[in-house]
Amino acid sequence: MSYERKIINDPVFGFIHIPKGLLYDIVQHPLLQRLSRIKQLGLSSVVYPGAQHTRFQHSLGAFHLMSEAIQHLTAKGNFIFDSEAEAVEAAILMHDIGHGPFSHVLENTIVRGVSHEDISLMLMERINKEMNGQLALAIRIFKDEYPKRFLHQLVSGQLDMDRLDYLRRDSYYTGVIEGNIGSARIIKMLDVKDDHLVVEAKGIYSIENFLTARQLMYWQVYLHKTSVAYEKMLISALLRAKELASQGTELFASPALKFFLYNDINRETFYNNPECLENFIQLDDNDIWTALKVWSSHPDKTLATLSTGMVNRHLFKVEVSTAPANEEWKKVLCMQVSKYLDIPLSETSYFVSTYSIEKNMYDAADDSIDILYNDGSIKNIADASDMFNLPLLSKKVKKYYLCYQRLHK
Repeated sequence: MSYERKIINDPVFGFIHIPKGLLYDIVQHPLLQRLSRIKQLGLSSVVYPGAQHTRFQHSLGAFHLMSEAIQHLTAKGNFIFDSEAEAVEAAILMHDIGHGPFSHVLENTIVRGVSHEDISLMLMERINKEMNGQLALAIRIFKDEYPKRFLHQLVSGQLDMDRLDYLRRDSYYTGVIEGNIGSARIIKMLDVKDDHLVVEAKGIYSIENFLTARQLMYWQVYLHKTSVAYEKMLISALLRAKELASQGTELFASPALKFFLYNDINRETFYNNPECLENFIQLDDNDIWTALKVWSSHPDKTLATLSTGMVNRHLFKVEVSTAPANEEWKKVLCMQVSKYLDIPLSETSYFVSTYSIEKNMYDAADDSIDILYNDGSIKNIADASDMFNLPLLSKKVKKYYLCYQRLHK
């Protein structure tokens, strides 16, 4: 049999080869194709206009890195069956399949208590049924129920292929070059010791660079104050729409979005009512943007103001500090917004919100990064690194955001 494959040209990694068969069937599956209608960075393009890449592109990139990692690990004498290689590649291809549009926004608004990881697993199980159980091994690896634990670490760990792709890809598309990590070098330095992923000692600087880049990308891109403010506006718009829906107000929305606006969906409902998943997989970024465009002229002033702000980029103002916002100042802002927009004080909570983010870049308890020396000994990166202030990276940084409506055009 000739080795058939599809070749995809990727701006970050060049040619990505997808073998015909199971892996190509997954790439072709409507549930994976849906990810091409969902942006990887949600609303970050409000700050970085180049950030237009999709979750589908990211999934392909992570798959490419996974096939490279398997190749390097095998070359170093780590025995990986073809069936295991295919399964771990399938798992990384589908790791993000449960994301909705503006993923974390939806997790807090129209669906409560269900994470994208939960939904990814539900969708994997569903595709597995369609494919007569061909994904059983991939699912075991994804859930960390397979004896070779290092395979799960490649899908989800401190140095997983998901992170190695998104840091590199997000850095490329945003133009934030500090985030550009040497993914190829890190993959070449990976090895397995006692069923645990380790990094060869000569790769230590690449790991230091990786951790620093991750910290920069978090504060400069993922948690950029303008993106946070834009996200807050979207959350407010959806919560307002949901409140109006609960009062019986007629709102324009696609059938899938309508389902989530007019029904109260929590974790239990999501798992027990098959309609939830059916509607969820019909949702992508387009449902949200189309609704916001129409809601911009809705008679409800609060919904219309928030939606117009989203569509025309009239952003909330943001103040970032290391201490919680002053309650008196928040009250003053609410009074001003109420007067400025001519809305009741009770509705000003949609326009004035606080938010705190806590983040550390390295947590040894989570899944340590271990360095392997030539004599076979292993040290945690925290002890192995000489130039690195790891206590600083492990320290949780907490920032408080106060987002509110601008009181002038």
